[in-house]
Amino acid sequence: MAHYAELDDNNRVIRIIVIDNDHEPTEADGIAYCENLFKGGRWIKTSYNASIRKNFAGIDFIYDHKNDAFIPPKPFPSWVFNQTNYRWTAPIAYPSDNGNYYWDEYTQSWKLNS
Repeated sequence: MAHYAELDDNNRVIRIIVIDNDHEPTEADGIAYCENLFKGGRWIKTSYNASIRKNFAGIDFIYDHKNDAFIPPKPFPSWVFNQTNYRWTAPIAYPSDNGNYYWDEYTQSWKLNS
C-alpha cells in the first residue's frame, strides 16, 4: 500500500489517502492516479515508516519543498524545531524514569500524570 498526502496552496496537508501499489509503479504514476481519482489536487507521496520526507504526513503538517520534509504542527510556543530529526523539541528533555508525563506550557516543565 502507498500513502499520498494532498496539499493546499500553502503546502499544508489536508488529506491523506492509501492506494494499492498496483496504481503506483512510480511516484509520478501514484500522483497521477490521485489527481484522476479526486479530479485534481496537489499530491505527494508520504511513507508510513518515514523512509522518505522525514516524517509520515499528518493533517495540518506543512510540506517543506526545500528540505523535502513533512513538518508537524508546533505543539507549544516554547518548543524549538530540531533540523536533525525534523520534529519539535521541548526546551527541557523528557524525564527518563519511565513515568507518564505531559508538557505544562505555563511552567515550561514536564508534569507527572496522576
